[in-house]
Amino acid sequence: MKCISVYTDNFEQFSDIFEQIVAEELAENEEKVVEGITVNYSGDVPEHYIERMAQKRDVVVMKDKGRGITILQHGKLFEILVPVAETEASVV
Repeated sequence: MKCISVYTDNFEQFSDIFEQIVAEELAENEEKVVEGITVNYSGDVPEHYIERMAQKRDVVVMKDKGRGITILQHGKLFEILVPVAETEASVV
């Protein structure tokens, strides 16, 4: 799964730019500012990362089941975890 880090603790601001962030194609470790919020494609994370993070008390887990996207919120950070398409995974 690819991990996109969004550096804010404001859910309203995050939700306002969520669709735009998910639609963007960022290169690994590419950082940009979207409506005043820093966004970074942090690379890929293993599947068990979600399970491990969900066990922590200070982590909120949200899901977009239709697209298979998981959102983790902890501290001043949202992490958007997007499944890598099978065709993309085979190319890598």
